[in-house]
Amino acid sequence: MDYQVIGRLERVALREVWKHEAYDFTQWLQQNIDVLNDAMDLNLVSLERERAAGSFSIDLVGEDEFGATIIIENQLEKSNHDHLGKVITYLTAMAAKTAVWIVSEPRPEHVAAITWLNEASSANFYLVKVEAVRIGASPAAPLLTVIVGPSEETKDIGRTKKEIAERHNIRHDWWSRLLALPEAKLHAHLTPNQSTWIAASSGVRGLSLNYVVTQDNAGAELFIYRGKGSEAANKAIFDQLAARKSEIETSFGGPLNWERLDGKHGSRIRANIVGGYRSPDEDWQSIQKAQADAMNRLNTALQPYIKKLNVGT
Repeated sequence: MDYQVIGRLERVALREVWKHEAYDFTQWLQQNIDVLNDAMDLNLVSLERERAAGSFSIDLVGEDEFGATIIIENQLEKSNHDHLGKVITYLTAMAAKTAVWIVSEPRPEHVAAITWLNEASSANFYLVKVEAVRIGASPAAPLLTVIVGPSEETKDIGRTKKEIAERHNIRHDWWSRLLALPEAKLHAHLTPNQSTWIAASSGVRGLSLNYVVTQDNAGAELFIYRGKGSEAANKAIFDQLAARKSEIETSFGGPLNWERLDGKHGSRIRANIVGGYRSPDEDWQSIQKAQADAMNRLNTALQPYIKKLNVGT
């Protein structure tokens, strides 16, 4: 093979190919739908230039094979906040499902913004880099590269993030309402958080009185964990309390779950309550009152034996 005949790809300044963004580049895109379709795996069947959206004018508005509206905003320069706002505004104004933003140089912050929009919304957003290239004396050719686009994986990530945020918010609400109950006096000094548990000291280091909540269950527990490397001490404390199981459960007024958790660092003694933060809102108060009552009874039942523990140093 004669390697001398292999040409070198050269980039051409965009303004040498399309002198005017609206009159040249946008018109060229309208006449070359196939280039867009190939670059983004779309199937646009029509494009209309300069469609009005209120007091604004959209560069291109198209339809795919299913009749869904797609808006296209062009920018033969670096991406900027103004055009990002236009993309979102035009998408909303046209009730479109897909937005394409074509730029000469995508800034990192706009790459991140389009990624977030794909995760957080049901619409599809494309950020596309446009270049012009040629080999030797050949005519300039367009090169469109998708920098960010929608995908099922992206949408799944977005749904997961949304679910996590919802869980965090609802748990914060759960703790806010629980800690406001007069019965929850042992933990009244605490600030609500977004976790599945909230803890107050039992009066002995490493022994915390925890409220816990999941979607379907709530509880009150003594959790035993005295820090890194304390597994043997944790189990020894648990065993001392377990030796008084009968007396503790009699004082508590019912059975408890005794979880030594062999192979794990901590141990716990828990009272479980049916119902959690996914229970109907009207049931929250009764669940939380039962939870607070269980905590108070658990603390009363345990304190005489906690005070007599041989906990070492």
